[in-house]
Parts: sequence; C-alpha cells; structure tokens
Amino acid sequence: MATMTHDTQVRSRLGNGLLLAALSASSFGLSGALARGLMDAGWSPASVVIVRVLLGALVLLPVALVQLHGNWNLLRRNIPLLAGYGLLAVAGAQLSYFNAVAHMDVGVALLIEYTAPIAVVVWLWLRHAQKPGRATVLGALIGIAGLILVLDLRSDVPTSWIGVLWALGAMVGAAAYFILSGSAGDAVPGTVLATGGLLVGGFGILIAGLLGVVPLHATTNSVAFEGFTTQWWQPLLALGVITASVAYVTGIAATRLLGSRLASFAALTEVLAAILFAWALLGQTPHAVQLVGGVLILIGVVVVRLGEPEQTPAEPTLSEPH
Repeated sequence: MATMTHDTQVRSRLGNGLLLAALSASSFGLSGALARGLMDAGWSPASVVIVRVLLGALVLLPVALVQLHGNWNLLRRNIPLLAGYGLLAVAGAQLSYFNAVAHMDVGVALLIEYTAPIAVVVWLWLRHAQKPGRATVLGALIGIAGLILVLDLRSDVPTSWIGVLWALGAMVGAAAYFILSGSAGDAVPGTVLATGGLLVGGFGILIAGLLGVVPLHATTNSVAFEGFTTQWWQPLLALGVITASVAYVTGIAATRLLGSRLASFAALTEVLAAILFAWALLGQTPHAVQLVGGVLILIGVVVVRLGEPEQTPAEPTLSEPH
C-alpha cells in the first residue's frame, strides 16, 4: 500500500511539474511576438525588457510579501541566490541575447542559447556528481536536433565570433535560471525568488542602459499585429503579467518539482510556443521542417525523462555551506 501511495505521489509530482513547465514555456514563448510588435513600433529591446521585468515584479510583490511573513533574515541569508538569479538568470541572459542578435542571425543566437540544457547536465555532473545516463545523452541529442529544424537555420549565414561569445553568455544565463530555480529548494518561496530576481534584473538592465551598454528609447505609437492594432500599453501589460510574473513563478515551481535537468529540457518547448505565437500574432508561418523539429523536441524531453533516476539527490541551496 505504501509503495502504491509513493508511486501515485511521484506520478502526481511529475504530472504537475510538466503542466507547470508547459505553462511557463508558453508564457515565455509569447514574449517574443509581443516584444517584436513593440520594437517595430519604435521601442528598443532593453526598454521592453525593463518594463516587462519590473512590471512583473510589481505584480508579484504583494504575494511575495505575504509569503515572506516579515522574515527579512531569510532575504539576507539568501542574498547570493537572489543576486545571482537576478543578474545571471534575468539580466545577464537577456542582455547577452540582445547583444548577440545585434551581431548575428537571430536563429543562430537562439540555437546557441538553447544549448543551456547541455550546460545544466554538465554542471550537475561536475558539481553534484549526477552523471548523465545514455538515455539522457540521447534525449539531449534529439532535442538539439529538433531545435536545429525548428529554427530552420541557413548554412550561408556568416559567423560573427563576437555574436557567438554574446550568445554563449545568454546560454550561461539560461542555464543559471534552471540551476538556481532548482537549488533554492523550499528555503526561499518561489514567488519571493521570482520577485527578487526580477527586481534585481530589471534595475540591472536599467543601469546598463543608463551606462550606454544598450540603447533605451520608447514611443507611444500604436502596436500592429497580424490583423489588428493595439495601444502601446496593452502588449506591455501582457509582457509584465503573463510573460514575466506567470512565466517565472511557474518555471520555478516546475523546476522544483522536476529537477533542473528535466525542467531545462521541458522548457525547450518554449521555442515551439514562440513559433506558434509568431504565426498567430505576426503572420510568420512555420515551415513543415519546423513542425517536425517541434515533434523531435517533445520526443527528446520524453527520452530524458526515461533516463532520469527515480530519486535524485537534493541539490543544496546557495545559503547552505558546502
């Protein structure tokens, strides 16, 4: 009876984790189409990101304060975690990506950034001795192959090594998102981690913009999408509420249920979600090869799950001594 109860709990944990991961990936995937509309209307990428993450933090702040229960010592003990999450997983990943696409093709930059799951596997292997099995390696290869097809890269695109370095920085930031989301355990509530990270990241990007690292400019022009036009504040509101607050909270919750490795591969479905939203909002129709790639990504996630051990050693929090 105890075994059956345990199996039910494991299946429930897996199912809930995958649902949260799908919601998070879909929310993150929506951001590209909304941001593209704003940028076409005259917004700079950094300005869009600043409003997105700070608005997301503002939405989550009341819930975070309730979860914190006035325990400010918890924040002080976890300053390294909050700072690392905000600077690496939020600010670093997005700043690096924007600089990468300024020097190279967007698809190539995305492909490099989405090698983050491989970095997560390597980190867990080197840092926590969680050696990947053959199924995990096979799933990684299938997932990356699917990404290549989904991104529909062209072989004649020139390579910019400066862009490659920036894209590798974005990959490190994306890997940090999964590792830090999972490493907090239950010490820091997910909403508190997301709120703190968004605040640190948002102000970090703002400072970078004021220093001239990235351009800052915005307009009040109407934003045009496929078949309709909206006021400038409407996509910004959706970016803050859906693609920031909802996306980060559900992503952290999914990572704590699934573990950093599996969550990082499940999040690859964000690419497929981004293509679907781009088709619906921007009229960018995906090719047949991209649909095949999306199927391969899902297969890769399943294979990775089959390669996961039944019980994975708990990853320590950053506030704990090693």
